[in-house]
Amino acid sequence: MEQKAIQMEQKTYTTQDGTAVVILQPSGRLDITTAWQFRLKLQDCIVKQSNHIVVNLGQVNFIDSSGLTSLVAGMRDADKFRGSFRICDVHPEAKLVFEVTMMDSVFEIFETEEEALEGLSRNLEN
Repeated sequence: MEQKAIQMEQKTYTTQDGTAVVILQPSGRLDITTAWQFRLKLQDCIVKQSNHIVVNLGQVNFIDSSGLTSLVAGMRDADKFRGSFRICDVHPEAKLVFEVTMMDSVFEIFETEEEALEGLSRNLEN
């Protein structure tokens, strides 16, 4: 099977208390051909940059079980490092997969990136 590279934007947001949050925005498909790269990127960010991650799925129009598995693994890694893992702006076509698999009740999912970051700032302050 041909390996495809996943396109991904990365930026860092700093909360009012100075905590760094890595925001990853993959685009295209998060499936068996790209999930492993995404998983490695998540792991690398959590270990080397910040244990607080926001994944913006606004540009991901397809996600399969491999993609969901990489997200679960990222959430577990963030949890292991006492961080946070949030998902936002889920593309309508990908949202159905979260609902059918009931993963929408497993992840913290926000409508917008701003809401995910806002809530995170409040959680870290408490």
